[in-house]
Amino acid sequence: MTDAQLFKEISSLPETLKQQVADFIAFLKKKREPSHKKERQLGLAKGKIIIKDSFDDPIADFDAYQ
Repeated sequence: MTDAQLFKEISSLPETLKQQVADFIAFLKKKREPSHKKERQLGLAKGKIIIKDSFDDPIADFDAYQ
């Protein structure tokens, strides 16, 4: 549909429906806007999690359960 055809169709609508079309256009424009999410800050949990040196060691008695 061309812009002229669309304009003709919208022009033929009653005022209440024209307002709904305008609201819908505003909704579509807002939907296309990129969201401005706050970037995550790195290092906030630094020092709060401690992994022991033996983390990668085999688990004792693990073979007994197989």
